[in-house]
Amino acid sequence: MLRCRPTTERERRLLDDGVWPVAGVDEAGRGALAGPVVAGAVVAEWCTRQPWHDEVRDSKQLSAPQRERLFERITAESTAVAAGIVSSNIIDRIGIAAATRRAMLEALQSLAVQPGYVLIDWLTLPRLRLRQEGIPKGDALCLSIACASIVAKVTRDRLMDELDARYPGYGFGAHKGYGTEEHLHRLATQGASPVHRVSFRPVRLVVGGLL
Repeated sequence: MLRCRPTTERERRLLDDGVWPVAGVDEAGRGALAGPVVAGAVVAEWCTRQPWHDEVRDSKQLSAPQRERLFERITAESTAVAAGIVSSNIIDRIGIAAATRRAMLEALQSLAVQPGYVLIDWLTLPRLRLRQEGIPKGDALCLSIACASIVAKVTRDRLMDELDARYPGYGFGAHKGYGTEEHLHRLATQGASPVHRVSFRPVRLVVGGLL
């Protein structure tokens, strides 16, 4: 069900204050047990209404076909779109919070247009030398962040499909690395793959035979 349609209220307020362009940033895969964490960053003319804007939601509220269709519109019609990807090995080394922020910074640094202001879902980025705002539930409230969530989710899902082909038997294409019962069962029977996050407690417990 589509609900909680995000708006451009914050983006319009920034434009009224002479601040532009605005980038929305969000991540996907923070809670997964395998694969990378991915951040999306999107700059667009948020105040120029497009028909597909009414379909945009937080990526978790959309089906895979809906996300794919909107991903194509976002990438085709936005000013700049980029993704930042941080691998499971780096997540294990620096922790998921730092890895998430690194992915967001990489996404912003990869944009073809430098934003004047950044709207981020929940987090702020201390190393970012741009004006920014972390917005709780921003992916449900702000169109720019919701678009970034779709970019992050679709990019990560495609990477997990590739990892499914590289490491068959874990079902990455189905559960995308999240801790489903089926994933934990396959992890227990096959052991960890090179892309599992061994620093995450469920992986350690399963591999150690404690679950």
